[in-house]
Amino acid sequence: MPAYLIVRAQVHDMAQYRQYMQKTPAILATYGGEFLVRGGEKVVLEGADSGERIVLIRFPNAQAAQAMYNSPEYQAAIKLRDGAAEASFIVMEGIE
Repeated sequence: MPAYLIVRAQVHDMAQYRQYMQKTPAILATYGGEFLVRGGEKVVLEGADSGERIVLIRFPNAQAAQAMYNSPEYQAAIKLRDGAAEASFIVMEGIE
């Protein structure tokens, strides 16, 4: 069953955050991850906009998403994000 990694990030230093962004695509691909949304323009239809950057990534299953997050490669990439952004990462199972 597919799973989705939902990331909400409050970016404070985009120049530093871009270094992190350059590393992640290859790491995600190793675990079958595919970006569906990676920031970009958003339209808030209801409620307040928190100003967070939203990223949505599809994985083959929840285990693959968790394995990617816990991998040594991704844990090293996280260090590039330190000080540039605070983020929350949520894995949810999808439907077929």
